[in-house]
Amino acid sequence: MAVVLVASDARWVVEEVTATLSSSEDTVRVVSRGADVLPAVRERTPELAVIDLQIGNRGGMAACLDLRLESGAGRLPHVPVLMLLDRRADVFLARRSQAEGWIVKPLDALRLRKAMSTLLAGGTYQDDAYRPVTVVPTPATSEVADH
Repeated sequence: MAVVLVASDARWVVEEVTATLSSSEDTVRVVSRGADVLPAVRERTPELAVIDLQIGNRGGMAACLDLRLESGAGRLPHVPVLMLLDRRADVFLARRSQAEGWIVKPLDALRLRKAMSTLLAGGTYQDDAYRPVTVVPTPATSEVADH
């Protein structure tokens, strides 16, 4: 049985995550403001926090950093965080906030389930949708670049 904290002010995000955790053994708690994440974790420590990067006037990055600072100071146990990102460029923010995993929206149940299962098992999850683009010069582009 897992307790999962979902932090998002977008109803569709909460519904998507909740539907993915449709097991009767799991408990989903929801907060709709980034400022409410830390008090919710203090009240009852979840096994996983799923945090939307864009949440109210205090974003998911700040909420995740709060958790990391409190955990590092020994005031809270460590809570794995799955960050829900709006675009590939936001991966930088997820890394900086020390999230164990991230998914780039749009969300789908398969990726969500895989990410949450991986984080609950103690692993890390980097969305497959995030693949840095590697440009390999071809002979045609090399000739153009040399002139």
